[in-house]
Amino acid sequence: MRTAVYAGSFDPPTKGHIWMIEQGVAMFDKLIVAIGDNPSKHYSYSVQERLQLLRDSTAHCEHLEVSHFDNRYLVDYAKEVKADFILRGIRSPHDYEYERVMRHINGDMAPDVTTVFLMPPRDIAELSSNMVKGLIGPEGWEDKVSRYVPEPVFEFLKASGIN
Repeated sequence: MRTAVYAGSFDPPTKGHIWMIEQGVAMFDKLIVAIGDNPSKHYSYSVQERLQLLRDSTAHCEHLEVSHFDNRYLVDYAKEVKADFILRGIRSPHDYEYERVMRHINGDMAPDVTTVFLMPPRDIAELSSNMVKGLIGPEGWEDKVSRYVPEPVFEFLKASGIN
């Protein structure tokens, strides 16, 4: 059974994240989408909110588990859940350089866990959670943000009124 972990902050989940998840579900027998929670970082939304947003946004995906881990290396979490693969996205040269280094460090720590990289299509390649949060607030933000997040996330953002 080929199991992969796709991890991120998902603060909030975007259509780019959903694209990665859909690709991962198609590639692996099981995909674990894991929210990495770093106590030194500030998040706009709680772990429980992000877990629910991911579950609501991926209800159509089979062989998917949504989970979280905190204060651990991703590669250690992957070994703990018996994943042989880590799924990562590359949107830019900056992402590539960071992910290249992390792949080698993870390989040193766990040679039996393989990192798989995907590059999203052009229409979502620049998309990030921070970009979405930066669009919230000004008059008409709903029209802009609705293009970049799944419907459950958009409804949550409208209801919360915060970024």
